[in-house]
Amino acid sequence: MKLETTATVALLLFLLLAPPSLRVSMAGSAFCDGKCGVRCSKASRHDDCLKYCGICCASCNCVPSGTAGHKDECPCYRDMTTGHGNRTRPKCP
Repeated sequence: MKLETTATVALLLFLLLAPPSLRVSMAGSAFCDGKCGVRCSKASRHDDCLKYCGICCASCNCVPSGTAGHKDECPCYRDMTTGHGNRTRPKCP
């Protein structure tokens, strides 16, 4: 019984004293999931859209509104590219 109590107290202390960056990244995930769900709701390749939107959102901490366009709302999201040289294309949906 004492071991369970000690483990519980240790877990609670860890959660209370966790670095702010850990707490932000945990919150950012829910933020990105919600925003990318809206952004990709009409995409024909829904799973791919969610994957790349999530990557971009995690890096930029923003997702443009709506299902397409409006990339000027989030310059970091707009400017992320994939590929090299003259084969560069936008990474974020």
